[in-house]
Amino acid sequence: MLSRQIAIIDFGSQYTQLIVRRIRELGYYSRLFQPEELKETGHPAAVILSGGPRSTREEGAPDIDWEWLSSLGVPVLGVCYGMQLLNLKHGGQVSPGTKREYGPAVMTPEGGSALFAGVNASQVWMSHSDTCTALAEETKVIARNADGVPVALQFGPRVFGIQFHPEVSHSHEGSQMLANFIALADDPPRFEMASFKDHLIGEIRKQVGDRKVVCGVSGGVDSTVLAVLLHEAKVPLRAVFVDHGLLRKDEAAEVQANFARLGVPIETVYCADRFLGALAGETDPEKKRKIIGNLFLDVFWDAIGEEVELFAQGTLYPDVIESASSGSIASKIKTHHNRVDRILDLQKEGRVLEPLADLFKDEVRALGAVLGIDHDILWRHPFPGPGLAVRCPGEVTEEKLRIIRECDAIYMERLRETGWYEKVWQAYAALIPVKTVGVKGDERSYEWAISIRAVTSEDAMTADWARLPFEVLASISNEILNNVKGINRVLYDISTKPPASIEWE
Repeated sequence: MLSRQIAIIDFGSQYTQLIVRRIRELGYYSRLFQPEELKETGHPAAVILSGGPRSTREEGAPDIDWEWLSSLGVPVLGVCYGMQLLNLKHGGQVSPGTKREYGPAVMTPEGGSALFAGVNASQVWMSHSDTCTALAEETKVIARNADGVPVALQFGPRVFGIQFHPEVSHSHEGSQMLANFIALADDPPRFEMASFKDHLIGEIRKQVGDRKVVCGVSGGVDSTVLAVLLHEAKVPLRAVFVDHGLLRKDEAAEVQANFARLGVPIETVYCADRFLGALAGETDPEKKRKIIGNLFLDVFWDAIGEEVELFAQGTLYPDVIESASSGSIASKIKTHHNRVDRILDLQKEGRVLEPLADLFKDEVRALGAVLGIDHDILWRHPFPGPGLAVRCPGEVTEEKLRIIRECDAIYMERLRETGWYEKVWQAYAALIPVKTVGVKGDERSYEWAISIRAVTSEDAMTADWARLPFEVLASISNEILNNVKGINRVLYDISTKPPASIEWE
């Protein structure tokens, strides 16, 4: 079933993997490929050329072998950069626009193209600076914006280009357009999570062979699903839980209880002093992440007492694309703890196992449900690998961690009591490394401020701040100010992603 796919060529857009996600939501199997990689994989059912940060006019810009691709005879869709590239391949021109177009626009189809079947004038999402300024004679304009500028082109019976991004939620009928495109493919491959689980288990057994696997577990959704998947695959497994002193209140005991419930044995390594010592005096967020990522591996080596034959971790695609370390052309946003140099070195040696690296969080949850993992475990909020260190800007100290833990525990309890915990994607408390003047007991106080954050999201690629009711925020603020020593101010973070990231660091 998985030998064919809807192939997405990655030209580096931060939205590229969202195309994969949308196609899977439509029930079809899709995978991401680098520009030259697809030739090695066989015959795709259809091909989508993604957007990207480069200009087709630049020397060395990402390219595709159009002669080879067109010889496949499959439907092709170019998105943004992909459309401009197709226009060049068909004899058109691409030039700098008079201004960068970013954000919503209205697209109106014309000419009755199959790509827009059932789609009328609709909002789409633009993100480009170049534009197609000249078209080949045989190229048809199939949609324009409100100013009459072409925003969708048809180059052949099943070859299209669109200037906007159908994969983002701000393109209101983007999924319908993708469905129309897939409908033009011959026998497109279906995608079901139960079948995909069997595929993953087969791939894991093939990659592992008779080697021993060490799996890092944190209690979060990703590593928990990974450990249960490896356990079900019946590979030689040692699951190690590192209590690095950067966890939330009572989290270590909760993780141990959850894995006992799942029937997956884990080993616990207590090493808070080691991590806090390594972080002492460090304030740079990138250096903090690398310290934690590299020390995490040291702890594993020390814990197992032998060379790691295969190191498994619950890396998801947002980790990969934000770190831009997988061969992608995408711009780097931040280094994730599981994309540090030592992990990349292990990858070069073929000693890293990352079965979930093509999935989004909601897909991992769906996989976990197929594996029989309990709902309360699957719907824990995401928690970063570096733990509370990324919620503690500046130097990480035990006193700051105490404050964050106590504030976070109060916050989570109130969200659960009010039914908001599962309504938001992620929520947490972060210490603002600034002291402010306040009044406590008729006396002047000079204490820290705490930020509480709650976001809604589908996949962590974009996020909006959650509109928590004022009475809920008031209750949380009052409880924190009355019970957490060292805090005299509570703020609610109303930043979206972008431009802010979900975590503070």
